[in-house]
Amino acid sequence: MPKSKRKKKTTISSKGEMNELRISYHEKICAERQKAIFKILDDVRKDIKSLKDDMSRGKGAATIIVLLGGILGSIFYYFTK
Repeated sequence: MPKSKRKKKTTISSKGEMNELRISYHEKICAERQKAIFKILDDVRKDIKSLKDDMSRGKGAATIIVLLGGILGSIFYYFTK
């Protein structure tokens, strides 16, 4: 039978080393969370920009509709007089 390779357990000899390990783990987790948050913020910024563009187009379309309505109303009023 082949000998099984066992992983050696590392023992932590002092509280300082334990704290360093906990801090490094915490920093790793925070870095991953930061990356996720920045990605989400970039997506939100893109969505907001898209909404602003849609609103600008909507305002332009509404302006054209009001302008054409005014012109048609004026023409209609002129010929019914």
